[in-house]
Amino acid sequence: MKEEEPKSNPRPSWDEYFMEVAEAVSKRATCDRGKSGCVIAKDRQILVTGYVGSPTGLPHCDDVGHHLKKIVHEDGSISQHCMRTVHAEQNAICQAAKRGISIDGATLYCKMTPCRTCAMLLINCGIKRVVCQRKYHAGEESEKLFSQAGITLEYISEEMEKYPHQ
Repeated sequence: MKEEEPKSNPRPSWDEYFMEVAEAVSKRATCDRGKSGCVIAKDRQILVTGYVGSPTGLPHCDDVGHHLKKIVHEDGSISQHCMRTVHAEQNAICQAAKRGISIDGATLYCKMTPCRTCAMLLINCGIKRVVCQRKYHAGEESEKLFSQAGITLEYISEEMEKYPHQ
């Protein structure tokens, strides 16, 4: 009897798999600055996805341009943010609400540390774990909020996400 050859195509881990799906979802984003997508999964099943885009029925950045606002930070630095779009995490939460899908106890996979507003929403939705591809340059508050709420925050890479026109 012949011995079986080892498999040459190992399967990705669940975290790798869901992160790859989040990357595919990000390709639907309608703002070229962030191109972010996310997946919310529980028990090894995808519950919902979301990507950066304008509210339903409103113009997209890709069609009419960015709606940039300057933000002055506590340290005096200034950055620009596009205000036309809804964040990927927010859109995923909205999809769950529209479809009547509980995301309590789930894991969120995303491109970078969720912003402070998204972090607060995720805490209130019952998300228990957040897995990010990279760090967000203004993610320190979110990291603290997740820690205080007992939410596990993991990074695939310690690199900082870079934005054009920041």
